[in-house]
Amino acid sequence: MDSKSPATGRQDQPRRRAVSKRSLATSLSILDAAERLFAERGYDGASVRDIASAAGAQIASISFHHVNKETLFERVVERRASELSQLRLEALSARKQGNEPLTLEAVLSAFLRPYLEKAGAGDPQWLAYARLVAMVSADTRWHTISERCFDPTAGVFIAEIATLFPDADTTTIAVSFIFSVSAMLSLSTSRWRIEALAAASGDQPAMERLADDLVRFCAAGMRAALER
Repeated sequence: MDSKSPATGRQDQPRRRAVSKRSLATSLSILDAAERLFAERGYDGASVRDIASAAGAQIASISFHHVNKETLFERVVERRASELSQLRLEALSARKQGNEPLTLEAVLSAFLRPYLEKAGAGDPQWLAYARLVAMVSADTRWHTISERCFDPTAGVFIAEIATLFPDADTTTIAVSFIFSVSAMLSLSTSRWRIEALAAASGDQPAMERLADDLVRFCAAGMRAALER
């Protein structure tokens, strides 16, 4: 027999069962395994069976926790995108509240460095995510994910650049910004190439130095395009 609240007379809603630590751990293991396999094999090459095996879970667990393969892929992209967006916006806010005038270099630094710091820290999951984002950015099939996960924050930074260059048209700013994002993704996923090419000189640049170089490179290219 359904019970009613003595205070309101309304029928009580059934209590939702709390998610167990084991269930949360399984969901996280699936996300981590999917992140690695999607990055290594692409969306089509990573099967649900392989993801479940890598996570040490049953195939049915993927349906239970993440509905299907496509939803799982979207959740893998989304979970770190929100963290990156917050870090980037906080970095931009800190730059704007500083005593120095906001510059193009400062805007680009606030956008590029959080990603490079995460991808360059050696965490294999963040390295996998860097490859995954590069894949998503290059495949129009996932444009809705990019629009939802990345474009709102990118729009904030593009607006700041437009303020610094009021005579530049929006298309040129967008093109220059995408070039900068591509350079960032390339650095994140191909650092080993830099190390291999620099091996002859014995120079193995740290990520901090590479980030400085990237900001200068992108700012110079963007400024050349916007001031022409």
